[in-house]
Amino acid sequence: MRIFTCTPVAFGGGPDFFARDSGLLCRGFQAIGCESMAVMPGERMPEDEADLIRTEFENLESAVWWRAQALDGVVLYAWGRPKFRKVAAAIHEAGIFLVLNQDNGGLVSPLAGLRDWLEEQWILAGQGRGPGAWLRFLKLTLRGLSAGLVLTDPLRAAHLKQGDVIACVSPKAAEHYRKLCRIYGGTDLAARVRMVPHAVESRFRFSDAPKRRQVACVGRWQDVVQKRPWLLMEVVGTLVTSDEEVSVVIAGTATKELIEWRRGLDDARRGRVHLRGRVGRDELAEILAESEVFYSPSAFESFGIAAAEALCSGCSVVAGRSVSMAAFEWFMSENSGMLAEKDDAPGHLKALQDELNRWDQGARDPVRTAGVWCERLHADEVAKKLLEITHSSARSGDHRSP
Repeated sequence: MRIFTCTPVAFGGGPDFFARDSGLLCRGFQAIGCESMAVMPGERMPEDEADLIRTEFENLESAVWWRAQALDGVVLYAWGRPKFRKVAAAIHEAGIFLVLNQDNGGLVSPLAGLRDWLEEQWILAGQGRGPGAWLRFLKLTLRGLSAGLVLTDPLRAAHLKQGDVIACVSPKAAEHYRKLCRIYGGTDLAARVRMVPHAVESRFRFSDAPKRRQVACVGRWQDVVQKRPWLLMEVVGTLVTSDEEVSVVIAGTATKELIEWRRGLDDARRGRVHLRGRVGRDELAEILAESEVFYSPSAFESFGIAAAEALCSGCSVVAGRSVSMAAFEWFMSENSGMLAEKDDAPGHLKALQDELNRWDQGARDPVRTAGVWCERLHADEVAKKLLEITHSSARSGDHRSP
Protein backbone atom coordinates (compact mmCIF):
# COMPACT_ATOMS: atom_id res chain seq x y z
CA MET A 1 0.00 0.00 0.00
CA ARG A 2 0.97 3.61 -0.53
CA ILE A 3 0.25 5.74 2.54
CA PHE A 4 1.67 9.24 3.06
CA THR A 5 1.69 11.49 6.09
CA CYS A 6 1.22 15.24 5.81
CA THR A 7 1.82 18.28 8.00
CA PRO A 8 0.59 21.53 6.38
CA VAL A 9 3.23 23.62 8.20
CA ALA A 10 6.76 24.27 6.92
CA PHE A 11 8.77 22.68 9.71
CA GLY A 12 12.36 21.55 9.21
CA GLY A 13 12.56 18.12 7.63
CA GLY A 14 15.73 16.77 9.21
CA PRO A 15 16.31 13.93 11.70
CA ASP A 16 14.37 15.69 14.49
CA PHE A 17 11.25 15.82 12.30
CA PHE A 18 11.49 12.10 11.58
CA ALA A 19 11.92 11.31 15.28
CA ARG A 20 8.29 12.05 16.14
CA ASP A 21 4.74 12.73 14.92
CA SER A 22 4.12 12.63 11.17
CA GLY A 23 7.76 12.06 10.23
CA LEU A 24 8.13 9.10 12.58
CA LEU A 25 4.81 7.58 11.50
CA CYS A 26 6.01 7.76 7.89
CA ARG A 27 9.00 5.66 8.93
CA GLY A 28 6.66 3.32 10.79
CA PHE A 29 4.71 2.66 7.60
CA GLN A 30 7.97 2.01 5.76
CA ALA A 31 8.98 -0.50 8.45
CA ILE A 32 5.86 -2.62 7.83
CA GLY A 33 6.31 -2.64 4.07
CA CYS A 34 4.15 0.28 2.98
CA GLU A 35 5.41 2.85 0.50
CA SER A 36 5.41 6.07 2.47
CA MET A 37 6.64 9.66 2.24
CA ALA A 38 6.05 12.69 4.45
CA VAL A 39 4.60 15.82 2.83
CA MET A 40 5.12 19.43 3.91
CA PRO A 41 4.85 22.82 2.23
CA GLY A 42 7.74 25.18 1.56
CA GLU A 43 11.11 25.25 -0.14
CA ARG A 44 13.40 22.29 0.32
CA MET A 45 15.88 22.77 3.18
CA PRO A 46 19.46 21.47 3.36
CA GLU A 47 18.67 19.15 6.28
CA ASP A 48 15.57 17.61 4.65
CA GLU A 49 15.60 13.81 4.53
CA ALA A 50 15.12 12.01 1.21
CA ASP A 51 11.67 10.68 2.12
CA LEU A 52 10.20 14.17 2.51
CA ILE A 53 8.20 15.77 -0.29
CA ARG A 54 8.11 19.58 -0.32
CA THR A 55 5.45 21.29 -2.39
CA GLU A 56 3.63 24.61 -2.63
CA PHE A 57 0.89 25.03 -0.04
CA GLU A 58 -1.60 25.55 -2.88
CA ASN A 59 -1.00 21.95 -3.95
CA LEU A 60 -2.05 20.72 -0.53
CA GLU A 61 -5.45 22.32 -1.17
CA SER A 62 -5.71 20.73 -4.63
CA ALA A 63 -7.61 17.48 -5.16
CA VAL A 64 -5.91 17.21 -8.55
CA TRP A 65 -2.46 17.23 -6.93
CA TRP A 66 -3.44 14.66 -4.32
CA ARG A 67 -5.08 12.42 -6.92
CA ALA A 68 -1.85 12.46 -8.93
CA GLN A 69 0.02 10.91 -5.96
CA ALA A 70 -1.96 7.66 -6.44
CA LEU A 71 -2.34 7.06 -2.70
CA ASP A 72 -4.30 4.54 -0.67
CA GLY A 73 -4.28 6.74 2.41
CA VAL A 74 -3.07 9.94 4.07
CA VAL A 75 -2.59 10.66 7.76
CA LEU A 76 -3.02 14.42 8.12
CA TYR A 77 -1.48 16.13 11.15
CA ALA A 78 -3.47 19.39 11.02
CA TRP A 79 -4.96 19.43 14.54
CA GLY A 80 -8.50 19.82 13.12
CA ARG A 81 -7.80 23.53 12.71
CA PRO A 82 -10.23 25.50 10.54
CA LYS A 83 -7.37 27.11 8.57
CA PHE A 84 -6.41 23.67 7.19
CA ARG A 85 -9.90 22.41 6.37
CA LYS A 86 -9.30 22.92 2.63
CA VAL A 87 -6.33 20.54 2.82
CA ALA A 88 -8.54 17.86 4.37
CA ALA A 89 -11.27 18.56 1.82
CA ALA A 90 -8.85 18.20 -1.10
CA ILE A 91 -7.59 14.81 0.12
CA HIS A 92 -11.17 13.63 0.64
CA GLU A 93 -12.27 14.90 -2.77
CA ALA A 94 -9.35 12.99 -4.33
CA GLY A 95 -10.92 9.77 -3.02
CA ILE A 96 -8.07 8.97 -0.61
CA PHE A 97 -8.72 7.32 2.76
CA LEU A 98 -8.09 10.12 5.24
CA VAL A 99 -7.03 9.87 8.87
CA LEU A 100 -7.17 13.16 10.78
CA ASN A 101 -4.69 13.16 13.67
CA GLN A 102 -5.83 15.26 16.64
CA ASP A 103 -2.77 16.18 18.68
CA ASN A 104 -4.55 17.44 21.80
CA GLY A 105 -6.42 16.32 24.87
CA GLY A 106 -9.83 16.86 23.30
CA LEU A 107 -10.92 20.02 25.13
CA VAL A 108 -10.81 22.11 21.95
CA SER A 109 -14.27 23.63 22.46
CA PRO A 110 -16.67 24.38 25.32
CA LEU A 111 -18.96 21.85 23.61
CA ALA A 112 -16.57 19.06 24.59
CA GLY A 113 -17.43 19.67 28.26
CA LEU A 114 -17.85 23.17 29.65
CA ARG A 115 -16.51 22.57 33.17
CA ASP A 116 -13.35 20.78 32.01
CA TRP A 117 -12.87 23.27 29.19
CA LEU A 118 -12.99 26.19 31.64
CA GLU A 119 -10.48 24.44 33.89
CA GLU A 120 -8.18 23.96 30.92
CA GLN A 121 -8.39 27.66 29.99
CA TRP A 122 -7.30 28.47 33.55
CA ILE A 123 -4.36 26.08 33.20
CA LEU A 124 -3.37 27.41 29.77
CA ALA A 125 -3.46 30.94 31.11
CA GLY A 126 -0.95 30.10 33.84
CA GLN A 127 -3.19 29.15 36.77
CA GLY A 128 -3.21 32.69 38.10
CA ARG A 129 0.58 32.69 38.42
CA GLY A 130 2.47 35.73 37.17
CA PRO A 131 1.36 39.09 35.76
CA GLY A 132 -1.47 38.98 33.26
CA ALA A 133 -2.60 35.42 34.05
CA TRP A 134 -6.14 36.46 35.03
CA LEU A 135 -6.42 38.66 31.96
CA ARG A 136 -5.26 35.80 29.72
CA PHE A 137 -7.85 33.55 31.30
CA LEU A 138 -10.64 36.05 30.66
CA LYS A 139 -9.55 36.54 27.05
CA LEU A 140 -9.35 32.80 26.38
CA THR A 141 -12.74 32.21 27.99
CA LEU A 142 -14.56 35.06 26.27
CA ARG A 143 -13.08 34.17 22.88
CA GLY A 144 -14.01 30.51 23.24
CA LEU A 145 -17.57 31.28 24.33
CA SER A 146 -18.16 33.82 21.56
CA ALA A 147 -16.12 33.59 18.35
CA GLY A 148 -15.18 30.02 19.23
CA LEU A 149 -18.77 28.81 19.23
CA VAL A 150 -19.96 30.99 16.35
CA LEU A 151 -17.00 30.76 13.96
CA THR A 152 -14.36 28.24 15.02
CA ASP A 153 -16.62 25.31 15.86
CA PRO A 154 -18.54 25.24 12.55
CA LEU A 155 -15.27 25.45 10.61
CA ARG A 156 -13.68 22.73 12.75
CA ALA A 157 -16.73 20.57 12.14
CA ALA A 158 -16.32 21.10 8.40
CA HIS A 159 -12.71 19.96 8.71
CA LEU A 160 -13.48 16.86 10.77
CA LYS A 161 -16.29 15.76 8.44
CA GLN A 162 -13.71 15.21 5.69
CA GLY A 163 -12.04 12.39 7.60
CA ASP A 164 -12.70 8.67 7.41
CA VAL A 165 -11.04 8.38 10.82
CA ILE A 166 -10.65 11.03 13.51
CA ALA A 167 -7.60 9.76 15.41
CA CYS A 168 -7.22 10.90 19.02
CA VAL A 169 -4.01 10.30 20.95
CA SER A 170 -5.52 9.11 24.24
CA PRO A 171 -8.72 7.41 25.43
CA LYS A 172 -9.80 10.56 27.30
CA ALA A 173 -9.25 12.73 24.23
CA ALA A 174 -11.33 10.28 22.18
CA GLU A 175 -14.10 10.54 24.77
CA HIS A 176 -14.16 14.34 24.44
CA TYR A 177 -14.10 14.15 20.64
CA ARG A 178 -17.00 11.69 20.48
CA LYS A 179 -19.10 14.10 22.51
CA LEU A 180 -18.03 16.98 20.28
CA CYS A 181 -18.60 15.05 17.05
CA ARG A 182 -22.10 13.98 18.09
CA ILE A 183 -22.92 17.68 18.29
CA TYR A 184 -21.09 18.46 15.03
CA GLY A 185 -22.45 15.62 12.93
CA GLY A 186 -24.44 13.06 14.89
CA THR A 187 -23.63 9.42 15.54
CA ASP A 188 -22.02 8.90 12.11
CA LEU A 189 -19.30 11.44 12.79
CA ALA A 190 -18.84 10.29 16.39
CA ALA A 191 -18.34 6.71 15.14
CA ARG A 192 -15.29 7.80 13.16
CA VAL A 193 -13.40 8.71 16.34
CA ARG A 194 -10.67 6.20 17.19
CA MET A 195 -7.85 6.15 19.73
CA VAL A 196 -4.48 6.10 17.93
CA PRO A 197 -1.48 7.20 20.04
CA HIS A 198 1.54 9.08 18.83
CA ALA A 199 4.44 6.90 17.74
CA VAL A 200 7.69 6.35 19.65
CA GLU A 201 11.08 5.54 18.13
CA SER A 202 12.22 1.92 18.46
CA ARG A 203 15.46 3.06 20.14
CA PHE A 204 13.38 3.48 23.31
CA ARG A 205 13.07 -0.03 24.73
CA PHE A 206 14.16 -2.10 27.71
CA SER A 207 17.92 -2.32 28.04
CA ASP A 208 20.16 -4.73 29.89
CA ALA A 209 21.65 -1.71 31.67
CA PRO A 210 20.65 -1.97 35.35
CA LYS A 211 18.06 0.44 36.63
CA ARG A 212 19.29 2.81 39.31
CA ARG A 213 17.45 4.91 41.89
CA GLN A 214 17.20 7.77 39.44
CA VAL A 215 14.46 10.14 38.32
CA ALA A 216 14.57 11.52 34.77
CA CYS A 217 12.98 14.83 33.77
CA VAL A 218 12.83 16.06 30.18
CA GLY A 219 11.40 19.34 28.93
CA ARG A 220 11.68 22.74 27.29
CA TRP A 221 12.35 24.44 30.59
CA GLN A 222 12.27 27.91 29.06
CA ASP A 223 8.50 27.37 28.61
CA VAL A 224 7.56 28.46 32.12
CA VAL A 225 3.76 28.23 31.78
CA GLN A 226 3.62 24.70 30.35
CA LYS A 227 6.68 22.93 31.76
CA ARG A 228 6.66 24.69 35.17
CA PRO A 229 10.40 24.62 35.99
CA TRP A 230 9.64 26.44 39.23
CA LEU A 231 7.65 23.38 40.35
CA LEU A 232 10.43 21.06 39.18
CA MET A 233 12.98 22.93 41.28
CA GLU A 234 10.82 22.92 44.41
CA VAL A 235 9.94 19.24 44.15
CA VAL A 236 13.39 17.98 43.20
CA GLY A 237 15.09 20.13 45.83
CA THR A 238 12.95 18.60 48.57
CA LEU A 239 13.22 15.08 47.12
CA VAL A 240 17.04 14.99 47.19
CA THR A 241 16.95 16.40 50.72
CA SER A 242 14.57 13.72 52.04
CA ASP A 243 16.12 10.83 50.07
CA GLU A 244 19.92 10.65 50.26
CA GLU A 245 20.16 7.83 47.69
CA VAL A 246 18.11 9.24 44.82
CA SER A 247 19.65 11.10 41.90
CA VAL A 248 17.85 13.28 39.34
CA VAL A 249 18.80 13.88 35.71
CA ILE A 250 17.26 16.94 34.06
CA ALA A 251 17.51 17.01 30.26
CA GLY A 252 16.59 20.00 28.13
CA THR A 253 17.94 23.53 27.83
CA ALA A 254 19.29 24.56 31.23
CA THR A 255 17.86 28.01 31.89
CA LYS A 256 19.60 30.64 33.99
CA GLU A 257 17.14 29.95 36.81
CA LEU A 258 17.86 26.19 36.77
CA ILE A 259 21.60 26.77 36.79
CA GLU A 260 21.38 29.21 39.68
CA TRP A 261 19.05 26.91 41.63
CA ARG A 262 21.43 23.95 41.31
CA ARG A 263 24.38 26.14 42.23
CA GLY A 264 22.56 27.08 45.44
CA LEU A 265 22.23 23.45 46.59
CA ASP A 266 24.75 22.15 49.13
CA ASP A 267 27.48 19.81 47.89
CA ALA A 268 25.69 16.60 48.90
CA ARG A 269 22.51 17.49 47.02
CA ARG A 270 24.20 19.21 44.08
CA GLY A 271 26.16 16.05 43.30
CA ARG A 272 22.90 14.14 42.81
CA VAL A 273 21.19 16.70 40.55
CA HIS A 274 22.51 16.62 36.99
CA LEU A 275 21.65 19.31 34.44
CA ARG A 276 22.45 17.62 31.14
CA GLY A 277 21.18 20.39 28.86
CA ARG A 278 19.99 19.45 25.39
CA VAL A 279 20.86 15.84 24.63
CA GLY A 280 20.85 13.72 21.50
CA ARG A 281 18.35 10.93 20.99
CA ASP A 282 20.84 8.18 21.82
CA GLU A 283 21.88 9.91 25.03
CA LEU A 284 18.25 10.41 26.01
CA ALA A 285 17.59 6.72 25.43
CA GLU A 286 20.52 5.89 27.75
CA ILE A 287 19.21 8.21 30.48
CA LEU A 288 15.75 6.63 30.36
CA ALA A 289 17.13 3.10 30.16
CA GLU A 290 18.97 3.51 33.48
CA SER A 291 16.25 5.49 35.31
CA GLU A 292 13.46 4.03 37.40
CA VAL A 293 11.05 6.96 37.23
CA PHE A 294 10.17 9.67 34.74
CA TYR A 295 8.76 12.83 36.34
CA SER A 296 6.75 15.47 34.49
CA PRO A 297 5.91 18.71 36.31
CA SER A 298 3.98 19.99 33.25
CA ALA A 299 0.74 21.91 33.59
CA PHE A 300 -0.55 20.53 30.28
CA GLU A 301 0.48 18.10 27.55
CA SER A 302 -1.32 17.20 24.34
CA PHE A 303 0.18 13.71 24.69
CA GLY A 304 3.57 13.67 26.44
CA ILE A 305 5.99 12.03 24.03
CA ALA A 306 8.89 12.07 26.51
CA ALA A 307 6.75 10.17 29.02
CA ALA A 308 5.80 7.68 26.29
CA GLU A 309 9.48 7.19 25.47
CA ALA A 310 10.15 6.59 29.15
CA LEU A 311 7.45 3.92 29.39
CA CYS A 312 8.95 2.11 26.40
CA SER A 313 12.28 2.23 28.26
CA GLY A 314 10.81 0.51 31.32
CA CYS A 315 10.41 3.64 33.46
CA SER A 316 7.30 4.33 35.46
CA VAL A 317 5.78 7.81 35.20
CA VAL A 318 4.77 10.42 37.77
CA ALA A 319 2.81 13.59 36.97
CA GLY A 320 -0.01 15.71 38.32
CA ARG A 321 -3.65 14.70 37.92
CA SER A 322 -5.24 17.25 35.60
CA VAL A 323 -7.84 17.59 32.83
CA SER A 324 -4.97 18.93 30.72
CA MET A 325 -2.83 15.79 31.12
CA ALA A 326 -5.35 13.44 29.50
CA ALA A 327 -2.89 10.85 28.15
CA PHE A 328 -1.27 10.40 31.55
CA GLU A 329 -4.33 8.59 32.94
CA TRP A 330 -3.75 6.01 30.20
CA PHE A 331 -0.01 5.92 30.93
CA MET A 332 -0.83 4.76 34.48
CA SER A 333 -3.09 1.94 33.28
CA GLU A 334 -0.55 -0.91 33.34
CA ASN A 335 0.80 -0.54 36.88
CA SER A 336 3.23 1.86 35.25
CA GLY A 337 3.10 4.99 37.34
CA MET A 338 1.21 7.32 39.61
CA LEU A 339 -0.65 10.63 39.36
CA ALA A 340 -0.37 13.14 42.20
CA GLU A 341 -3.78 13.66 43.74
CA LYS A 342 -2.97 17.34 44.34
CA ASP A 343 -1.32 19.24 41.49
CA ASP A 344 1.10 21.15 43.68
CA ALA A 345 4.60 20.70 45.09
CA PRO A 346 3.60 18.62 48.17
CA GLY A 347 1.34 16.45 46.01
CA HIS A 348 4.00 15.84 43.36
CA LEU A 349 6.66 15.15 46.00
CA LYS A 350 4.49 12.56 47.74
CA ALA A 351 3.72 10.83 44.42
CA LEU A 352 7.42 10.67 43.57
CA GLN A 353 8.34 9.31 46.99
CA ASP A 354 5.54 6.73 46.85
CA GLU A 355 6.59 5.68 43.36
CA LEU A 356 10.23 5.18 44.39
CA ASN A 357 8.97 3.11 47.32
CA ARG A 358 7.07 0.89 44.91
CA TRP A 359 10.31 0.20 43.09
CA ASP A 360 11.97 -0.65 46.43
CA GLN A 361 9.14 -3.07 47.21
CA GLY A 362 9.41 -4.82 43.84
CA ALA A 363 5.98 -3.55 42.75
CA ARG A 364 7.27 -2.25 39.42
CA ASP A 365 8.39 -4.52 36.59
CA PRO A 366 10.45 -2.63 33.98
CA VAL A 367 10.55 -5.59 31.58
CA ARG A 368 6.77 -5.87 31.51
CA THR A 369 6.29 -2.10 31.39
CA ALA A 370 8.59 -1.75 28.40
CA GLY A 371 7.01 -4.74 26.67
CA VAL A 372 3.44 -3.48 27.01
CA TRP A 373 4.17 0.06 25.90
CA CYS A 374 6.57 -0.82 23.08
CA GLU A 375 3.81 -3.00 21.64
CA ARG A 376 1.39 -0.07 21.82
CA LEU A 377 3.63 2.86 20.93
CA HIS A 378 6.53 1.89 18.68
CA ALA A 379 6.15 3.45 15.25
CA ASP A 380 5.69 0.16 13.39
CA GLU A 381 2.97 -0.90 15.84
CA VAL A 382 1.06 2.38 15.46
CA ALA A 383 1.38 2.05 11.68
CA LYS A 384 0.00 -1.51 11.88
CA LYS A 385 -2.97 -0.27 13.88
CA LEU A 386 -3.75 2.39 11.29
CA LEU A 387 -3.38 -0.12 8.47
CA GLU A 388 -5.84 -2.44 10.23
CA ILE A 389 -8.29 0.44 10.61
CA THR A 390 -7.94 1.25 6.92
CA HIS A 391 -8.56 -2.38 5.88
CA SER A 392 -11.45 -2.75 8.32
CA SER A 393 -13.15 0.38 7.02
CA ALA A 394 -12.67 -0.74 3.42
CA ARG A 395 -14.22 -4.17 4.16
CA SER A 396 -17.21 -2.64 5.95
CA GLY A 397 -17.75 -0.02 3.27
CA ASP A 398 -17.16 2.85 5.69
CA HIS A 399 -14.74 4.57 3.30
CA ARG A 400 -16.82 7.42 1.97
CA SER A 401 -16.86 8.54 -1.62
CA PRO A 402 -15.85 12.14 -2.25
